Amino acid sequence: MEAKLTYTVVINILAFIVYAYDKHRARRRLGRVSEHLMLLLALVGGSVGAYLAMRVCHNKMHTLKFRILVPVFFGMQIIAVLILY
Repeated sequence: MEAKLTYTVVINILAFIVYAYDKHRARRRLGRVSEHLMLLLALVGGSVGAYLAMRVCHNKMHTLKFRILVPVFFGMQIIAVLILY
């Protein structure tokens, strides 16, 4: 149980950092983090960190696939937790 909690915390912090880094790069008109990687982080457990970064950094809030998929991934993760426990 402790390893799962550690994984969840780490992946959400990583997702937040990557989303914030992407916004930082965008402001400086530098190369961006791939959307594929950003969505993958949300899918594998970082949906809360991704959503928080979207709100705090105002990153990807106007991109429809992020506005839809990040909450869907969160819902899927909640359902998985309920089924597994």
